[in-house]
Amino acid sequence: MKRLKLDFYSQDAVTLAQQLLGKTLVRVFDDGSVRQYKITATEAYCGAEDKACHASKGRTPRTEVMFHSGGKLYVYLIYGIYWLLNVVSGMEDNPEAVLICGLNEIRGSGRVGRELKIDKSFYGEDLQTSKRIWIEDGEELSDIMAKPRVGVDYAEEWKDKLWRFEI
Repeated sequence: MKRLKLDFYSQDAVTLAQQLLGKTLVRVFDDGSVRQYKITATEAYCGAEDKACHASKGRTPRTEVMFHSGGKLYVYLIYGIYWLLNVVSGMEDNPEAVLICGLNEIRGSGRVGRELKIDKSFYGEDLQTSKRIWIEDGEELSDIMAKPRVGVDYAEEWKDKLWRFEI
C-alpha cells in the first residue's frame, strides 16, 4: 500500500475523521519491528470556535502544530500518563485535528498511545516523511457510526456534536 498524500490531510477535521477509518497506521518501533493497525475510531476537533478543541484557547506552544497545514502529528499528555495521538487536518492557520481513538481491537485514545509507544518526540512529526509512523490507504468504508465525542462535557454546545466516528 502507499502512504496517504498530503492533499488527503487538507480536508476539514470532520471529513478527515471519517476518511481515516479503515486506513492503515504503520509504526516502526525502536527495535526495528513494524506493526500495522487498522484505524477503527476517531474524533474530530474543529478549530478555535470548538470549545472542546485545544486551539480554542488560542495559539500557544502546546497547540502551535495545529496551526500548520494537515499531515503532521499533534501529541499531548493527559493525566500525566497517556500520550494522545492526533492528526492535524485542514489548511494552515485553521487549527483542526483528528484524535485516533481506536486501532484494531484497541479501544481508547490512551491505550492507542501506549500501544504505539507515543511520546513527546512525536510532536510535529510529518506523516509524509517520517521513518517511524505514517498512514497508508486502506478499505473504503460505508458503515460508519457517528456518536458524541467523549470526555468533553465542559465544551457547552460543542459536547453534543456527533464527531466521534467508529466502524
